[in-house]
Amino acid sequence: MSMRSPEQLAAAVGEAMYADDPAVRDFMGIELLACEPGRAVMRMAVRAPMLNGHKICHGGLIFTLADSTFAYACNSRNKVTVAAGASIEFLKPAHLDDVLTCEGVEQVLQGRHGIYDMKVTNQRGEVVAVFRGKSASIQGTVIPEA
Repeated sequence: MSMRSPEQLAAAVGEAMYADDPAVRDFMGIELLACEPGRAVMRMAVRAPMLNGHKICHGGLIFTLADSTFAYACNSRNKVTVAAGASIEFLKPAHLDDVLTCEGVEQVLQGRHGIYDMKVTNQRGEVVAVFRGKSASIQGTVIPEA
């Protein structure tokens, strides 16, 4: 039986999580672009139901994009991992039909805890928000160990 490389394992974890993630896939319409060891990239188009009373994308939905990317990045090593805390800074509004891409990168992983930084950009490469999450791993694996 051949062992998966860390890259193959992360991709398989991402595929399995996405297949089981109706909130991200169906409700939010977020696409998984990459799941690599300690890194994930997701994309979301801003649709009319996502706008708030100021006619800009609701901050909670931008947070959800970043939080979802965080989840994929911190579970990419196939250890079940949850958020222990997160914060976001909104830097620029997102408008109808903007396409937001979030890249999340592991900064520190020590024992059960990790720190991950997300950057949300629009289709022009402008930074819309930055998010930092703290993760805690719990028992179990996302997919069976090969």
